[in-house]
Amino acid sequence: MLIPSIDLQGGRIVQLVQGERMALATDDFAGWIAKFSSFPQVQLIDLDAAKNAGDNAVLVASICTQLPCRVGGGLRSVERARAVLESGAQKVIVGSAIFRDGSPNIALAQRLARELGEDRWIAAVDARGGRVVVDGWRTQLEITPEDAMGALEPHVGEFLFTNVDIEGLMRGVDRGAIERVRAATTRRVTAAGGVTTMAEVEWLDSIGVDAVVGMALYTGRMNPLPKPPV
Repeated sequence: MLIPSIDLQGGRIVQLVQGERMALATDDFAGWIAKFSSFPQVQLIDLDAAKNAGDNAVLVASICTQLPCRVGGGLRSVERARAVLESGAQKVIVGSAIFRDGSPNIALAQRLARELGEDRWIAAVDARGGRVVVDGWRTQLEITPEDAMGALEPHVGEFLFTNVDIEGLMRGVDRGAIERVRAATTRRVTAAGGVTTMAEVEWLDSIGVDAVVGMALYTGRMNPLPKPPV
């Protein structure tokens, strides 16, 4: 399945290269919401909240009333995650908060599963150089994404794996890295970072992995489909 992404920063839709360099910014919310309206899921990330630099909560709530969103960025507590679900998100994505002292925060994962339901939250396991990164991709841990997934698997229904090394570069996916995380868990896996062509989306689908696509859609390299592959 192809999942379009909407990243928010400073009240605008943006696309960043490796989470740092601005490549695109637009205020055309209506246009992109219309283009993504036929997709069964859209990934909505509040980058400001993820980096502790304010938030775009009003925009997030508005977009959730118009699109079927899975929402992430700055969700550091069960209470905040619940509030986002109550504002209209279908699922929430929790990343940095599920790691504590360099290891998976199992207590929080258990509480998220118990109070929200395993199927309502997604564990974001982002990686750079083969190691998990947190705090808006600024802090690298020693743990590998595969080991993190193994520890968190009993408490979550889905993982989001973002390969920061190739995020936004449109040079294609790292198939080896994706195959390793796919083999590390029996849970649903979604991959982000480098997805550039429909051939890659189809390959990911063939191994049971969904694809988050951002830069390739916004630049026109890949056109949104009326009926995405499922």
